[in-house]
Amino acid sequence: MNLPAPFAMAGEHIGLDLPGGGVLFTTRRGGVSEGPFASLNLGLWTDDDPERVGENRERVAAQAGVARQRFAQGRQVHGAQVRRVTALPHGAPPDADGQATALAGVAPVVLVADCLPIALVAREAVAVLHAGWRGLAGGIVGEGVAALRELGAGAFRAAIGPGAGPCCYEVGEEVHAALGTSGRTADLKAVARDQLRAAGAHEVHDVGLCTLCSGPDLFFSHRRDGGVTGRQAGVAWRS
Repeated sequence: MNLPAPFAMAGEHIGLDLPGGGVLFTTRRGGVSEGPFASLNLGLWTDDDPERVGENRERVAAQAGVARQRFAQGRQVHGAQVRRVTALPHGAPPDADGQATALAGVAPVVLVADCLPIALVAREAVAVLHAGWRGLAGGIVGEGVAALRELGAGAFRAAIGPGAGPCCYEVGEEVHAALGTSGRTADLKAVARDQLRAAGAHEVHDVGLCTLCSGPDLFFSHRRDGGVTGRQAGVAWRS
């Protein structure tokens, strides 16, 4: 897989080191799940075997250098809420499509299968956002940046992971009206880049990979797989 700098392969996955933190965008490779969830399905609310999902998450946690119990995750509802994580995660995940923290050893995570995983990294805090068209239209990028600022962050950099690309993401008028776009397809990555720059990102890095057409052995895709599929992750942590 050819990746644009500063992205690099991290085992079977895509890694990125930025000032203040690390980022990992997982592929579907290197796990223990089977069937439509093969192999590294990280989705807690899929129909996969929970024990297999747990093992997959352990593998990703080890690569990120955190304990699985220190993943900060929400129940994603295609909204724009970003949780400020100020204590070790516990209990059932609350509804939230983004997670931000200044805690060392806690790794915000979002799960995706065509929506964009977006990581925000500053020296003082990190965040990850689950950004589909509804989240982008609803202001999740601005909310994520606001969360970083509230946690003491100054300059920040952003990374956009694999998601539905303008090559494949066919949408209707409802989506175009919400995003202010037009045409047969929508370019979520371009919308995200524009919003990140407008919000003050020092740099915006886009890995440039589409989950629909990069290959069914590489990424899960809700659209391509007819809704029965696993989830890959975007993870960030403070260095």
